[in-house]
Amino acid sequence: MSAPSADKILVVDDSPDNVFLIKTILEEEGYAVTTAGNGLTALARLTESAFDLILLDVMMPGMDGYEVTQKIRENPDILFVPILLITAHDSPNVAHGLDLGADDFIRKPVTVDELLARVRSLVRLKHSIDERDEIDRQRQDFVSRLTHDLRTPLVAAERMMMLFLEGALGELSPSMAEAMTILARSNSNLLSMVNTLLEVYRFEAGRKNLTFQAVEIKGLITEVADELTPLAEGKKLNISTENKEIKNTIAMGDRLELHRLFTNLVGNAIKFTDSGSITLRLAVPNHGDDYIKIEVADTGQGIPVEEQATLFERFRPGSHKRSGSGLGLYLSRRIVEAHQGTIQVSSEPGKGSVFTVDLPVKQE
Repeated sequence: MSAPSADKILVVDDSPDNVFLIKTILEEEGYAVTTAGNGLTALARLTESAFDLILLDVMMPGMDGYEVTQKIRENPDILFVPILLITAHDSPNVAHGLDLGADDFIRKPVTVDELLARVRSLVRLKHSIDERDEIDRQRQDFVSRLTHDLRTPLVAAERMMMLFLEGALGELSPSMAEAMTILARSNSNLLSMVNTLLEVYRFEAGRKNLTFQAVEIKGLITEVADELTPLAEGKKLNISTENKEIKNTIAMGDRLELHRLFTNLVGNAIKFTDSGSITLRLAVPNHGDDYIKIEVADTGQGIPVEEQATLFERFRPGSHKRSGSGLGLYLSRRIVEAHQGTIQVSSEPGKGSVFTVDLPVKQE
């Protein structure tokens, strides 16, 4: 059985004497130490390798420890690593460093016992966060695999029930046909939820590959409206499109995902509207011709103000009795953000809702 690897610590200080002292102390305790003489070198080291802790001197020429801390915390490509600031006794701005994202500080002159105690504490923090993240990754991978495996029998069941309803396996009595219709509807709803969950986990795991091409948005929303018209007519609702004079309605995007986005928004509008209409509008947003605005407006019951702030968050279903899993609008937000766009809602209880999507258009 191989021995566990040593915890890796990056020591950043412009003083060779300080670096030598701290490096010697840490290596005697079994830590693997890498050094950097300035902030730029430290940032380069962090892109080359992962560390369990950073010991960062505050007072350095050029880029000081505060700026290095800020750049580390602002870089999404650098995984979380604790930062221990090393500062002079008379430094008044320690709180500033903590506000920028440092996790602890130690004052010079450094005592060996205090240094090692703080290092051990922050390395434990790093291990705890790594373990939590690994458990979360395993959970997400399990759910993703389970969701994928659930989809196969649901698709098979859907096809089999369609054969029954079409009479391909023999004539059904009226009561059996009614029961089969209910089963088919329930299975279809379950399959839809499983598909949504699978798409969510693909986005979150970074496994969602989008194929960008020129998409004619005006034609796309007309297509979605036509496809969902029978569903609206079943509730005696009217679906219409309003296309204002817009020079450019072509966006660069994944057509399948944009179709999924607007199908979800229009489907929700139909689901939560009992009378009136659903309108799809194209317009130029306030920030100019570089974007196109798509509005999905309904005359439904509206959304309480307190629910609107969290409407696009994961597993945040509304309080309405018809609310689903709380994943549909979260997935919609992920699709919009993947296209460098924005999505928002404006709603007033009793007066309906308007979901607005702004997408960047292809420059002519």
